[in-house]
Amino acid sequence: MALPFPLLPTIAIPSLLLLLTLYILKRPKLPPGPRPWPIVGNLYQIKPIRFRCFYEWAQIYGPIISVWFGSTLNVVVSNSDLAKEVLKDKDQLLADRHRSRSAARFSRDGKDLIWADYGPHYVKVRKVCTLELFSPRRLEALRPIREDEVTAMVESIFRDCTQSDKRGKSLTVKNYMAAVAFNNITRLAFGKRFVNSEGVIDEQGIEFKAITTNGLKLGASLATAEHIPWLRWLFPLEEEAFAKHGARRDRLTKAIMEEHTLAREKGGAKQHFVDALLTLQDKYDLSEDTIIGLLWMITAGMDTTAISAEWAMAELIRNPRVQAKAQEELDRVIGPNRIMSETDFPSLPYLQCVAKEALRLHPPTPLMLPHKASANVKLGGYDVPKGSNVHVNVWAVARDPAHWCDPLEFRPERFFEEDVDMKGHDFRLLPFGAGRRVCPGAQLGINMVQSMLGHLLHHFEWAPPEGMKAEEIDMSENPGMVTFMTVPLTAVATPRLADVGLYKRVPVDM
Repeated sequence: MALPFPLLPTIAIPSLLLLLTLYILKRPKLPPGPRPWPIVGNLYQIKPIRFRCFYEWAQIYGPIISVWFGSTLNVVVSNSDLAKEVLKDKDQLLADRHRSRSAARFSRDGKDLIWADYGPHYVKVRKVCTLELFSPRRLEALRPIREDEVTAMVESIFRDCTQSDKRGKSLTVKNYMAAVAFNNITRLAFGKRFVNSEGVIDEQGIEFKAITTNGLKLGASLATAEHIPWLRWLFPLEEEAFAKHGARRDRLTKAIMEEHTLAREKGGAKQHFVDALLTLQDKYDLSEDTIIGLLWMITAGMDTTAISAEWAMAELIRNPRVQAKAQEELDRVIGPNRIMSETDFPSLPYLQCVAKEALRLHPPTPLMLPHKASANVKLGGYDVPKGSNVHVNVWAVARDPAHWCDPLEFRPERFFEEDVDMKGHDFRLLPFGAGRRVCPGAQLGINMVQSMLGHLLHHFEWAPPEGMKAEEIDMSENPGMVTFMTVPLTAVATPRLADVGLYKRVPVDM
């Protein structure tokens, strides 16, 4: 027997309300954020400088926001309390890594360290990095290489700024720093200097740079399709191109590995990373893919050290008071009759503060690589579903007025007032990350930046190009994962030391 029509609404409406209530109660409470568009999410609302865009949205929606890359939820946190929650309190549930199709191909599905999910492989490889590759003993053993390269930089700058036709002319600072970083990292990793004393790059060096450039092109070519799965048929993964790139990378790396294997058989193992990995291969059960992945992971430090030093020099030229104070310390500790060494760092606290302040204002990777939730997790009182990506806006955290006095001011003295760790123990300052995925090469990066700055300031006075005021230096950033200056820094270098011999390279053959 059918129900009388007037009774239908009285039954249907409460049922619908009950279903709606259950849906609302069971629906995850996601962080607030800009309203996403169908299919593309917020992709076309994101400005090119992502970390600044996310910072602006955080001012509207709060320090934890939802940003949709197509159908993928990305949660961005922008203060130190939430960073601590991500990187310490909930670290185990957020230690996996999102791999794009290109990252998966480059890393052989996470066979390296950067793109590996958290698990036995990651723990093993991280142990190799922490206890073997970046141990204090090995970094000290390789110090002569780093000091050789910074003296080569000084010699090059001195030659260029004292030529009669170039005296008083501006130099592109980035070029010298990039050369130091390139030579340093390739020598540390591969035990080879690809560039000779005349600045001519050899065949392997040309191939190395070509592989690096090609990798960047391949990685950028898939950006849009990564976030909209059903569009991927329009942007197919160029399997052949990735296969050729991988084969080319492997061919160069294996040739270098073979050279080191033969050299070790003749004269014993050296301290370079390639020698260390080949020596430790059996002990840690390292596959050839993992060794190759780790060596190329280390070369990723080329950009970040050069970028950090360039930003620091821009700030020092914009702030002549700070430059003069750092030089006064160098003159007092080092003097005019010798050059600085990394062993002088403990006696140069202001120089250390200058480097730290530059890394605070200009972290080379302002958005930490995304962590992936391996389970449903709560952050800041909101739900983050399994499979979501979580980003820490390192740039925003380090400029938070709740924790930093005059956060936009370049003032190294703030670290005399309060010593803030920058290797993952203090969540207000995270240029190298923190927790299970903290950068294992943090100390190497710090040493290289401090060494470049110390030599540049001890040997030279730095001023803006003729006709430009210090405050007119362009401090805007280029879009990308790492923050290059939009306009490369140019400056006039004037030698400070009377002894011309102190401007000579101190070469080391190792």
